[in-house]
Amino acid sequence: MMIYELKKIFVKRSGKIAVLLLLLLLGLTSYFAVCDVKYINEQGQAEKGFSAVRMLRQARKEWEGELTEERLAKVIEENSRINATPEFNSDDVQMQDIAYGWKQGIYDIRAMLVRSFGKFREYDYYLADRLEPEDASKFYDNRVLQLEEWLDGEAKDTFSEEEKAFLIDRYKNIETPFYYDYFAGWDALFEFFPTVIMITVLILGFLAAGIFSGEFQMKTDAIFFSSYHGRGRASVAKLGAGFLMVTAVYWVMVLLYTGIVLGYLGADGAGLLIQTSGRGWKSFYNITNWQEYLLIVFGGYLGSLFMLLLVMLVSAKFRSATLAVMVPFILIFLPAFLQSFPYVIVSKICALLPDQLLQMNLAVCYFSLYQIGGKVVGAVPILMVIYLLLVLLLCPVIYQVYRRAEVR
Repeated sequence: MMIYELKKIFVKRSGKIAVLLLLLLLGLTSYFAVCDVKYINEQGQAEKGFSAVRMLRQARKEWEGELTEERLAKVIEENSRINATPEFNSDDVQMQDIAYGWKQGIYDIRAMLVRSFGKFREYDYYLADRLEPEDASKFYDNRVLQLEEWLDGEAKDTFSEEEKAFLIDRYKNIETPFYYDYFAGWDALFEFFPTVIMITVLILGFLAAGIFSGEFQMKTDAIFFSSYHGRGRASVAKLGAGFLMVTAVYWVMVLLYTGIVLGYLGADGAGLLIQTSGRGWKSFYNITNWQEYLLIVFGGYLGSLFMLLLVMLVSAKFRSATLAVMVPFILIFLPAFLQSFPYVIVSKICALLPDQLLQMNLAVCYFSLYQIGGKVVGAVPILMVIYLLLVLLLCPVIYQVYRRAEVR
């Protein structure tokens, strides 16, 4: 029965078009994820393609290792050496590009220096050019000092004393010195992951909306429910088909996207702390790129299941595919409207809405904190627990709602 329900979804022309559209959008998103990676050659010309990726990887691999005070000082010295060259100080754009190309190997570490020595919510690209080698000793202490200054100033009334202490403690307890390696593959992968997941959810919402409303729309509900297994195994088969469809399509999309991006750009840097990148520098979640990846894919799966089970519930309850297909759009785009309200309570509510599961790469960077039983907890573990319980609750609810539907 479950196979029959799946065939009903994908045999239709609309089902085939949806699958083709998914694959097309996956291809486009994967292209955008990798196309921006370029390498500036010795002539100051930008190169793209697999050879450019290989050369960029090679340049950054030369600086792989622990970011000790000595290594950071060496990066500052190298940056200053390049700044003193005639090419860097030339008015000729091509000469300037040649000098920029010499900095490609230290680009990521240089960016970390800017974040460490700048203000908490500012990024001054040229700040690194004003550093001296002896400044390297302040690199890790600055990160904590920046946070403390921000909490005592701009964010003074945003967090409680317990929450402030929690954040400072997380910053202080991070493992140092950081280890650096080439990580362009993970950076590109995480940037476009929410796009892939949201596209998948929206198109799956279109497919899932007709699973339970189909019989009502075709006026065959009387036959379906009067059959021997209509209110039992047949209803379970519909729920199982929806669950299997969501699971299969989601993981195919996620694994294909992962394989394309990391296969092209490389999977080096899986064990690096997310604080080594621009997106994760301020995060209080002391996790690696690989751990963030697991949070993204499993959080996205949980969020997809919740949204699409809700689609099926609306479809079963109101017998309308049109109404049901609106559910994921509302859940994904409504939070953007709510976040325009400048209230702390609104921000805390938004941080626990299901759309956050679809963009866990952003959720791990937000300072969304909650006090439960006197203990401060981040939003990420709360999201995982809440929506796992809701998914487990929705399955029997959908079954009961559909099997008790009245024939009109």
